[in-house]
Amino acid sequence: MSTSNASPPPVVVIGAGAAGLVAAIFAARDRQPVLVLERTRDGGRKILISGGGRCNVLPDALEPQRFVTDSPPQLVQRLLRSWPIKGQRAFFEEDVGLPLARDAETGKWFPASNRASDVRDGLVALAQRSGARLQFETEVTGLRRAERGWIVDTTRGSIDAGRVIVATGGLSVPSTGSTGTGLVVAGALGHVVHETYPALTPLVADPAVHARLAGVSLEVAIEAASARESARTRGGFLFTHRGYSGPAVLDVAHVAVRSVRAGDRASIRVRWTGLDEAGWHDRLVGSGGFVVNVLAERLPRRLAEHLVAAAGLPPDARAASLRRDQRASLVARLVRDELPWTGDEGYRKAEVTGGGVALDEVDPRTLESRRCPGMFFCGEVLDAFGPIGGHNFAWAWATGRLAGRGSRPA
Repeated sequence: MSTSNASPPPVVVIGAGAAGLVAAIFAARDRQPVLVLERTRDGGRKILISGGGRCNVLPDALEPQRFVTDSPPQLVQRLLRSWPIKGQRAFFEEDVGLPLARDAETGKWFPASNRASDVRDGLVALAQRSGARLQFETEVTGLRRAERGWIVDTTRGSIDAGRVIVATGGLSVPSTGSTGTGLVVAGALGHVVHETYPALTPLVADPAVHARLAGVSLEVAIEAASARESARTRGGFLFTHRGYSGPAVLDVAHVAVRSVRAGDRASIRVRWTGLDEAGWHDRLVGSGGFVVNVLAERLPRRLAEHLVAAAGLPPDARAASLRRDQRASLVARLVRDELPWTGDEGYRKAEVTGGGVALDEVDPRTLESRRCPGMFFCGEVLDAFGPIGGHNFAWAWATGRLAGRGSRPA
């Protein structure tokens, strides 16, 4: 298929995910023709599965310092601050027509309906109202320069494009349609693409030494450290049949993943409660009851029993009868327990893709490629990701808006 020469060639947005839909909306606002190409039959599939099917649209506040990138970090901050959270909320509530509600416990903003489909469908509807055309079940197979811009080769023919916005996402959750097409295109056209890796992904241990704790969850403080980097956070932790998950684990998993690739296995240490070493010593010294009961006051009982056994204590050990070395060994596990791990769940369960197109390869005002004029990048294909809890959607919305606006005629 080729567009008619009677009208200017459209801006072609490759990908109808979070960033692509927002890019299409803003690209179409000056009534320039916009065509969105999407390989799946409906688009926005990561939106649909996010937040347990509720879609955590936004965090309460942006935290640029928590984003991970191999590009200059000041560029992450600049791109995020191009569209403050207040403006993004107004866009969803006023432009998309989607009321948002703040979850008091987590601070995340969800659609008031608690339906992720309302987010995706609302963005699709607004893109169409803005004048963008969406073409589903169309896979991009190549991208070539042309006299008037670009030729986009697809499984349904070739399309003349005035400008191209690459919003193809990364490699995470391939079941949603992620294939890394944009990363391949960027590299083929000479862009610097930082090594990609699964991020915000669960960790595994083989053998699964904690398998009998599967299903146990709690709030922890956790730190992952390798020779090149470290990350620490506090949040939910979940034992799984294969290893460990939960927000806290996902937020530090990139350190573990990258350490394996660098040949330097990271250590992961957990503080199981808010009590420090002195606090636990006081509780144990001041109690005459069973050790497991003292621990179970602050921990899930199954975990308390596990930690008692791991410290080499009998299940009926009493706190008052512990020797100093026994108490010290137990307290060490409570406040800095080393978590055994051997790998990760990979892209199959990764929330995002780490790495991507280097941020200094694009103009931070428009996200236009510095190497290929008329090509723009946005969303997960760019080299940055943030913690879970809506931060990566905020990145998608902000960069999608920049690319869409940047593609409009000057």
